[in-house]
Amino acid sequence: MNTKTILAAIFAVLLLSGNATKLLANWNADAEAYAYVDASAEQGEKGERAERESDLYGDGTDAIDDGEWEDAIKYFSQVAEMKGKRADGALYWTAYALAKLGRRGEALQTVATLKKAYPQSKWLDDARALDLEVRQAGGERVAPEHVEDDELKIMAINSLMNTDPERAYPLLDKILRSNASHKVKDQALFILSQSDSPRAQQLISSIARGTTNPELQKSVVKYLGIQGTEHNRQLLAELYSSSASREVKKEVLQAFMIAGDEARVVNAARSEKDADLREEAIRTLGVMNARGELASLYANETARNVREAIIEALFVAGDSQRMSELARGEKDVELRADAIRKLGLMGKHTAPLLLQLYSSDPSMSVKRAVIEGLFVQDNAKALIDIVKKETNRELKHDALEKLSVMNDKDAVDYMLQILDQE
Repeated sequence: MNTKTILAAIFAVLLLSGNATKLLANWNADAEAYAYVDASAEQGEKGERAERESDLYGDGTDAIDDGEWEDAIKYFSQVAEMKGKRADGALYWTAYALAKLGRRGEALQTVATLKKAYPQSKWLDDARALDLEVRQAGGERVAPEHVEDDELKIMAINSLMNTDPERAYPLLDKILRSNASHKVKDQALFILSQSDSPRAQQLISSIARGTTNPELQKSVVKYLGIQGTEHNRQLLAELYSSSASREVKKEVLQAFMIAGDEARVVNAARSEKDADLREEAIRTLGVMNARGELASLYANETARNVREAIIEALFVAGDSQRMSELARGEKDVELRADAIRKLGLMGKHTAPLLLQLYSSDPSMSVKRAVIEGLFVQDNAKALIDIVKKETNRELKHDALEKLSVMNDKDAVDYMLQILDQE
């Protein structure tokens, strides 16, 4: 008689005796208890495994930081074998450490394992870059045009320029004429702009003068300015003279600024027929801190809009001395008021002059400009002084209005004092 038959017989006897239900309940309770114990044990094992994985990964990271490549391989290999959440990262760092030891074949094999085992891993981009770096370090030529990933293509371009520049130029030219991303083309232009080679200069010049790709042309102009050689600045000057595009000319002015070519920007500020471009050149001089040139331009200029642009540029250049001279001596009331407002923006050290101008200048426009100037420098005490002395109702109201919105103790106390008097 087998076990099943015996159990069936026992159950039948128990059923006849009325104890079967109680026995079943006990069996179920025991089964649940055993299942809970098993689940708890399994959960505990998982926790211990995760902790072990974390500890090994941390040890591997420390080894990488310390340049202990053998130790790093030992720790990260164990993590990879555990096939847990950090296995893909462990494979990458194993390959990295192998590459550092010059074990290129093993490094490439480890990268291949990572790609195959974890096709969605966040480490794939780093792994591809490492793959390319290892291959190039081993003397393997990787043509940029055969690389699909943009970041890797840029790495390949840089490597080729360092190892075989003459072979690189035709490839760079091809990339610039291809459907490669703007990022890759921009990097290719940057690399070319750093070269003194006639071939590189020829390619740069061709793109700078071209009109088929405005974005590339803009990048070329920027890089010519960054390099700032006399040859590059001359090329920029020729481009400025020959281009019919206002946008291109503005880019050239910015490139002159980057290159520190003040003379050519001054020339544009003096002789440019396009009013918008002329004002752009003047603003650029302000950024270049060309105070003397701006003062000279102002003295020889009669057009109000140009003079306004020069005042703005002097403000950008921080020339409070010449701004003070204009605030005192400019015959045009509106220009004088503009200079006064700019003085206010230059800080509280201009307050004594502003108050002096308020007292001495009869123009309402000038007085209002002084009030605005004192307000923007948060000078409550000076505004209170004006309110106390001013007899003109409109000007007094303007100053009080400014005080009422200032978050300043003196202003608040004075406004409360006025309320108490009423």
